Amino acid sequence: MFQSFKELNLPAPLAKALEDMNFFNPTPVQAQAIPPALEGKDILGTAQTGTGKTAAFGIPLVTTLVSNTKIDGLILAPTRELAAQIHMVLQAMTRGQKIYGCLVVGGESFHNQAKQMRDRVDYIVATPGRLNDHLEQGTVDLGRVGFLVLDEVDRMLDMGFAPQIKRIMRKVPEDRQTLLFSATLPHEIVGLANTFLKNPVRVAIDAVAAPPGQVTEETITTTHEGKNTQVLQEIKAREGLIIIFVRTKSRADRLTKLIQREGHKVACMHGGRSQPQRKKALEDFRSGRYRIMVATDLAGRGIDVNDIEHVINYDVPATREDYVHRVGRTGRYGKTGKALTFLLAGDFDGERVVDGKAPAAKKVVFSSHRRRRR
Repeated sequence: MFQSFKELNLPAPLAKALEDMNFFNPTPVQAQAIPPALEGKDILGTAQTGTGKTAAFGIPLVTTLVSNTKIDGLILAPTRELAAQIHMVLQAMTRGQKIYGCLVVGGESFHNQAKQMRDRVDYIVATPGRLNDHLEQGTVDLGRVGFLVLDEVDRMLDMGFAPQIKRIMRKVPEDRQTLLFSATLPHEIVGLANTFLKNPVRVAIDAVAAPPGQVTEETITTTHEGKNTQVLQEIKAREGLIIIFVRTKSRADRLTKLIQREGHKVACMHGGRSQPQRKKALEDFRSGRYRIMVATDLAGRGIDVNDIEHVINYDVPATREDYVHRVGRTGRYGKTGKALTFLLAGDFDGERVVDGKAPAAKKVVFSSHRRRRR
């Protein structure tokens, strides 16, 4: 492993771009994944969000595209927001170089995407659904893909993208390098890895089903009626950026209006909002113009904002994996964060979503590191 990006024999423009991005020392996932990826090996990686996965595959991708102009890159991500974030990082890495990319996601002009790809791009960042639309219309050719990245594969499978992924894989050459990243590694992903990867290097960072260690987790037992009062109290008591997770789009809308009525600036992010609305909400939140964001799991997965201090689970997530990804919005890149989960008296789960311990033999309320009374 290496201690500084200067130790790597990277193309000079990429090395300069990394300095401009304040990338000097690698995170653990970068230190483990980049050297074998630069050697052309496949990677099977498990790492939490916020650990630097984008650079872990982005640096080898850009290096490969510089050295081999006969191949293209393809990155698949589960959500529009995550795909856009990856594209933004790659644009920064390729600044000043003749390497061009295209963002292929729903909610944006299909025609413009087709034109960009027809005019030749060096890499595509896409969601599986929209890329399949282009495959069906014959507006994309994946025959030159030599570097393939599947990011947050567990979420792509949760969202039902398995058929689209398999169709895409049939369209890319077998002679390629493939990097697969996931926060968790259930049997379905192991099966995908066995099918699509060739003798991969295994990269595992921290426990695959635990939130970042620098996040303080709390629970508080309340009632259906008490949640709204409680969330307003928590907002007033906390400083810094706050993201509040809810289970449904309608609840996200209702809670956003409630918080707005109390005089707070709040952004709303869910799958029912248009792409321009989602993009503006993320920009307002990332810039600090809005201190609070209310989001569903689907939209929240792609929120990559460095300085979120607090995560509030207004609704308990459905699975342990969803809990890990929600809490992973804070405590990123070595910073500290706080996560609070509202519990109802009847909340229980066989997988112990909140603390991840073995299931209890009888009905139990979630437990965590710390519990508060209302």
